Amino acid sequence: MKFTIDTIAAEHKKVKSGADFPEYIQAVKGLGVSHYKVYVSDGNTEYFDHENKSVSSGSKYGPLNVSDEVNAERFKMQLKLHQLGGTNYMTFCKDCADNGVAGWKMDLNAMVCTYFDQAENNILEEQVPGRA
Repeated sequence: MKFTIDTIAAEHKKVKSGADFPEYIQAVKGLGVSHYKVYVSDGNTEYFDHENKSVSSGSKYGPLNVSDEVNAERFKMQLKLHQLGGTNYMTFCKDCADNGVAGWKMDLNAMVCTYFDQAENNILEEQVPGRA
Protein backbone atom coordinates (compact mmCIF):
# COMPACT_ATOMS: atom_id res chain seq x y z
CA MET A 1 0.00 0.00 0.00
CA LYS A 2 1.54 3.28 -1.14
CA PHE A 3 -0.75 5.61 0.80
CA THR A 4 -1.30 6.45 4.45
CA ILE A 5 -3.92 8.53 6.23
CA ASP A 6 -1.29 11.30 6.44
CA THR A 7 -0.63 11.38 2.67
CA ILE A 8 -4.38 11.42 1.98
CA ALA A 9 -4.94 14.13 4.63
CA ALA A 10 -2.27 16.28 2.97
CA GLU A 11 -4.25 16.14 -0.30
CA HIS A 12 -7.56 16.77 1.49
CA LYS A 13 -6.19 19.97 3.07
CA LYS A 14 -5.92 21.44 -0.43
CA VAL A 15 -9.70 21.15 -0.89
CA LYS A 16 -11.50 24.39 -0.09
CA SER A 17 -14.91 23.52 -1.57
CA GLY A 18 -16.71 20.94 -3.70
CA ALA A 19 -15.29 22.68 -6.77
CA ASP A 20 -11.85 21.30 -5.81
CA PHE A 21 -13.12 17.72 -5.61
CA PRO A 22 -12.03 16.51 -9.11
CA GLU A 23 -8.40 17.50 -8.43
CA TYR A 24 -8.53 15.80 -5.02
CA ILE A 25 -9.83 12.59 -6.60
CA GLN A 26 -7.02 12.54 -9.15
CA ALA A 27 -4.46 13.14 -6.39
CA VAL A 28 -5.63 10.28 -4.13
CA LYS A 29 -6.01 8.00 -7.14
CA GLY A 30 -2.37 8.78 -7.92
CA LEU A 31 -1.47 7.68 -4.37
CA GLY A 32 -2.92 4.22 -5.11
CA VAL A 33 -6.43 4.53 -3.65
CA SER A 34 -8.89 2.45 -5.73
CA HIS A 35 -12.04 3.26 -3.74
CA TYR A 36 -13.19 4.70 -0.45
CA LYS A 37 -16.27 4.95 1.74
CA VAL A 38 -17.27 7.96 3.85
CA TYR A 39 -19.65 7.76 6.82
CA VAL A 40 -21.49 11.05 7.42
CA SER A 41 -22.28 10.31 11.09
CA ASP A 42 -18.69 11.02 12.18
CA GLY A 43 -16.63 11.55 9.03
CA ASN A 44 -14.79 8.24 9.27
CA THR A 45 -13.42 7.32 5.87
CA GLU A 46 -12.08 3.95 4.84
CA TYR A 47 -9.60 3.97 1.93
CA PHE A 48 -8.86 0.82 -0.09
CA ASP A 49 -6.08 -0.11 -2.51
CA HIS A 50 -6.35 -2.44 -5.51
CA GLU A 51 -5.77 -5.47 -3.25
CA ASN A 52 -8.63 -4.36 -0.97
CA LYS A 53 -6.23 -3.53 1.89
CA SER A 54 -7.51 -0.52 3.79
CA VAL A 55 -6.77 2.24 6.26
CA SER A 56 -9.38 4.25 8.18
CA SER A 57 -9.24 7.88 9.17
CA GLY A 58 -11.32 7.45 12.33
CA SER A 59 -13.86 10.05 13.43
CA LYS A 60 -13.20 13.50 12.00
CA TYR A 61 -15.91 15.41 13.88
CA GLY A 62 -18.56 15.02 16.57
CA PRO A 63 -21.55 12.84 15.76
CA LEU A 64 -24.17 13.97 13.25
CA ASN A 65 -27.64 12.48 13.49
CA VAL A 66 -28.52 11.07 10.06
CA SER A 67 -32.23 11.35 9.30
CA ASP A 68 -34.12 8.10 8.73
CA GLU A 69 -36.12 9.86 6.01
CA VAL A 70 -34.43 10.41 2.67
CA ASN A 71 -35.19 13.65 0.86
CA ALA A 72 -33.44 12.90 -2.44
CA GLU A 73 -34.62 16.01 -4.27
CA ARG A 74 -33.45 18.40 -1.56
CA PHE A 75 -30.17 16.49 -1.29
CA LYS A 76 -29.58 16.83 -5.05
CA MET A 77 -30.02 20.61 -4.75
CA GLN A 78 -27.60 20.81 -1.79
CA LEU A 79 -25.11 18.59 -3.63
CA LYS A 80 -25.20 20.83 -6.71
CA LEU A 81 -24.59 23.91 -4.53
CA HIS A 82 -21.64 22.16 -2.88
CA GLN A 83 -20.18 21.09 -6.22
CA LEU A 84 -20.29 24.69 -7.40
CA GLY A 85 -18.27 25.78 -4.38
CA GLY A 86 -21.22 27.21 -2.44
CA THR A 87 -20.65 25.23 0.78
CA ASN A 88 -17.71 23.83 2.70
CA TYR A 89 -17.23 20.15 3.58
CA MET A 90 -18.77 20.34 7.05
CA THR A 91 -21.89 22.10 5.76
CA PHE A 92 -22.18 19.46 3.05
CA CYS A 93 -21.95 16.66 5.65
CA LYS A 94 -24.70 18.33 7.72
CA ASP A 95 -26.83 18.65 4.56
CA CYS A 96 -26.29 14.93 3.88
CA ALA A 97 -27.36 14.00 7.43
CA ASP A 98 -30.45 16.26 7.32
CA ASN A 99 -31.52 14.64 4.04
CA GLY A 100 -31.00 11.02 5.08
CA VAL A 101 -27.69 10.44 3.30
CA ALA A 102 -25.58 8.20 5.54
CA GLY A 103 -22.49 8.31 3.33
CA TRP A 104 -20.99 7.76 -0.06
CA LYS A 105 -18.79 5.28 -1.89
CA MET A 106 -16.26 6.57 -4.36
CA ASP A 107 -15.02 4.19 -7.07
CA LEU A 108 -11.86 5.78 -8.49
CA ASN A 109 -11.60 3.28 -11.33
CA ALA A 110 -15.10 3.88 -12.72
CA MET A 111 -15.03 7.51 -11.43
CA VAL A 112 -18.49 7.02 -9.92
CA CYS A 113 -19.74 8.33 -6.59
CA THR A 114 -22.72 6.56 -5.00
CA TYR A 115 -24.59 8.15 -2.09
CA PHE A 116 -26.46 5.79 0.27
CA ASP A 117 -28.97 5.87 3.13
CA GLN A 118 -28.89 4.28 6.61
CA ALA A 119 -29.72 0.83 5.17
CA GLU A 120 -27.02 1.33 2.49
CA ASN A 121 -29.62 1.60 -0.26
CA ASN A 122 -28.32 3.70 -3.15
CA ILE A 123 -29.90 7.17 -3.32
CA LEU A 124 -27.91 8.73 -6.14
CA GLU A 125 -25.07 7.67 -8.41
CA GLU A 126 -23.11 10.14 -10.50
CA GLN A 127 -20.03 10.37 -12.68
CA VAL A 128 -17.26 12.40 -11.11
CA PRO A 129 -16.29 15.39 -13.24
CA GLY A 130 -12.71 15.77 -14.37
CA ARG A 131 -12.23 12.18 -15.43
CA ALA A 132 -8.67 11.59 -16.54
